[in-house]
Amino acid sequence: MATKSLATCIFCKIIKGEIPSFKLIETEKVLSFLDIGPLSKGHALIIPKYHAEKLHELPDEYFEDVLPAAKKIALALGAENYNILQNNGRIAHQEVDHVHFHIIPKPEASDTEGLVVGWPAKKPTMDELKKLQEELASKL
Repeated sequence: MATKSLATCIFCKIIKGEIPSFKLIETEKVLSFLDIGPLSKGHALIIPKYHAEKLHELPDEYFEDVLPAAKKIALALGAENYNILQNNGRIAHQEVDHVHFHIIPKPEASDTEGLVVGWPAKKPTMDELKKLQEELASKL
């Protein structure tokens, strides 16, 4: 299994134990811990033990434990409603340049706790969607 770490990365330092964390789950490939700036009680992070800034840069083998860890955390929280969030790049709200996943409980239908999301849905035509689908499918 390939490994990669960056000495200046806060998440790499947490993985190495150089910075303390409130660990929840640790496997060979991921580490999860409570977020120190939570949006709601139980807000947790899952980080791969491989330094990649963006999702498409992470070797596939590091994804194996992400969703099972997220599921275990959601069950442990007893969260009926929650978001799993992963951002790539500054304008997409990524604050730490190391791939990470948020598990954010949404305890109530309000803007006071949990993730608050705007959803500026577009209205493409069926022809536009078909053209995009064909373009993407040809690259996959």
